[in-house]
Amino acid sequence: MSADAMITHFVGASALILVAAHAGGWLARRLKQPYIVGQLSAGIALGPSLLGSTAPDAYAALFPAQIGPALTGFAQFALVVFLFAVGYELDLKVLGDRARTSLTVALASFVVPMAVGSGGALLFRDQLHELGMPRDLSPAMVVFAGIALTITAVPVLTAIVRENGLSRTVPGVVAVSAAGVLDAVCWTVLAAALMENGTAEAALGWPWRVAIAVGFVTAMVLAARPVLRRLLWRTRLDPSLRLALLIGFALGSAWVTHSLGLHVIFGALLAGVVVPREEGGTLDPDLLRPLHEVSSLLLPFFFVVSGQSVALHSMDGTGWAVLLVVTVLAVITKTGSGTLAARLGGLDRHDARIVGVLLSARGLTELIALNAGLQAGLLSAPLYTVLVFMALATTLLTQPLLLLTRHLAARDRPTTPAHDGAALPRPQDGTTRAPVGDAPDPTGR
Repeated sequence: MSADAMITHFVGASALILVAAHAGGWLARRLKQPYIVGQLSAGIALGPSLLGSTAPDAYAALFPAQIGPALTGFAQFALVVFLFAVGYELDLKVLGDRARTSLTVALASFVVPMAVGSGGALLFRDQLHELGMPRDLSPAMVVFAGIALTITAVPVLTAIVRENGLSRTVPGVVAVSAAGVLDAVCWTVLAAALMENGTAEAALGWPWRVAIAVGFVTAMVLAARPVLRRLLWRTRLDPSLRLALLIGFALGSAWVTHSLGLHVIFGALLAGVVVPREEGGTLDPDLLRPLHEVSSLLLPFFFVVSGQSVALHSMDGTGWAVLLVVTVLAVITKTGSGTLAARLGGLDRHDARIVGVLLSARGLTELIALNAGLQAGLLSAPLYTVLVFMALATTLLTQPLLLLTRHLAARDRPTTPAHDGAALPRPQDGTTRAPVGDAPDPTGR
């Protein structure tokens, strides 16, 4: 294929990707589902399992193999920008007065799904072998199975909290802050698993790569932040120039972590975390707004690239059975552990259930982790397909379960006795409102 023909195919495929993904997101939002659900569904529909099987000639014309590297490059760029924004928004000060409860919920929501996922991988290794996994699973594969059940999608959870009016409620604050802590732990464990697994072409052994990674993180935290504050904030650069320099900084950090045998996602997150905030710790809207716009525009490329690896034809009886079991475990372990931990932290049973349900949303964060695991050889294509559908199913179930939980709460406790013996009306959603100043609005969007 000539260069001109490849450019023509790429432009045409890009137009289809953008229109289909955002149309799918719009339709999902009309159906009271997160935007990402529609975008992921569109990406799978444009992949070889659906479009490729129903119209193979059209699929070959729209997505020839030659444009695959360009699509992957756009997808990786979108991930870097998106996770750079996630890292920039990460602020554990949101824990506020609910720090102990949030940390308890985060710990329980990590330990229980991690133990169930890793234990299930060892217990059902024969079934996983039928899905293309080796009979003797490596330690990294076992750990990754636990991570797949443990992750919570903070961006999707934040959107659900905001859209349901839970931003200033106790369960909303606890769920968002606990999810932030939980994902920080999950990314750290995932990084360790990927580094332990290594790659065939890695020039250095994993102990050296661990040492270099620790040195790189230390340099970023201790040196990069003051340098960025002096160069970009105190000089008051033009916002567009500052945005370009920071995205370049994120790309450079992603390149370093990828060179160490990790994934670009870790460098992007780290870059966002070390970027200094405005005075008072506030986020810079001139930086955050364009980051969200760029990542929202380009993330459909990631969904399509992810959909290319979904192999529906590999879903035989074993695959569907594993999907059912994994989805049930994913929902029960997250909702159960989150609910119990929230109850132990002092929340009543209704608010605790809301926290548990919210933590079950996986969404985009799960897809990013699965994509990293597939590239590292920790997942087979059939198991990757199962886990992608698990992520989609648990995200789809979050909103209906949340509505059911809030309905039951509103029905069971329409009023709450006040301290003076009078009855104070409760919010119609059945949740406890966080006192003003208890914790800042965790959404920030």
